[in-house]
Amino acid sequence: MTSQRRVQQQSAFILHHRAFRDSSQLLDIFTRDHGKLALVARGSRGARSRLKGVLRPFMPLSMSWFMKSDLGTLTGAEVNGAPLRLSGDALLSGYYVNELILHFLHRHDPQPEVFDTYARTIQSLAAAGDDIAPCLRQFEVELLRQIGYALNLDHEYGSNTVLSAERHYEYRVEQGPVAVSRTEGHLVFQGEMLTAIGAQRFDEPEVLRAASRLLREVIAFHLGGKELKSRKVLLDIHRR
Repeated sequence: MTSQRRVQQQSAFILHHRAFRDSSQLLDIFTRDHGKLALVARGSRGARSRLKGVLRPFMPLSMSWFMKSDLGTLTGAEVNGAPLRLSGDALLSGYYVNELILHFLHRHDPQPEVFDTYARTIQSLAAAGDDIAPCLRQFEVELLRQIGYALNLDHEYGSNTVLSAERHYEYRVEQGPVAVSRTEGHLVFQGEMLTAIGAQRFDEPEVLRAASRLLREVIAFHLGGKELKSRKVLLDIHRR
């Protein structure tokens, strides 16, 4: 970007923030119409800053900024809707969702459909109580579809043959379901199970477990070996 560009009152969420110099912050934000951006919030950590308590992850915000390089400057922010409170596993799950957005989306690439899915997911996590896993699986399925990595859960790889409920298939990330004679394997599923995952029947425990196993492998593949810190923390907590 060579010319200065100002944006006013844009719906946004903060994905990540870190201290910068004496009293400022560097923000990674997700906006509905401008995609993922990096901004500096000058003086926002100062004792008299009007932004104290506002620049928090999971808070629906209306943000203004100007950009004359790849790093913009925040010029204003205010709460845009009811504050959302996440705690416990829901909070860690929210950070997991944020990490997926940070890793999968490119800067300055508008993704309004992903933004709307993200906003609904954060609202669902805030209201889910202990039942957060279905929210995460729904988000993962939708995110993969919206960024071009949609799961194939209705027909065999290389053909238009609809999955048979009784047959077993190995799900290969770059291909999809491939019919196999064996019934065991980390990514081997009955056709009816893949169909149930495609229908997002995550209120059924068996379907939810199978979806978790499948999506963990698919997401790890597309991340190319990058480790998600929030997922590691969640797994460590539940192991203990």
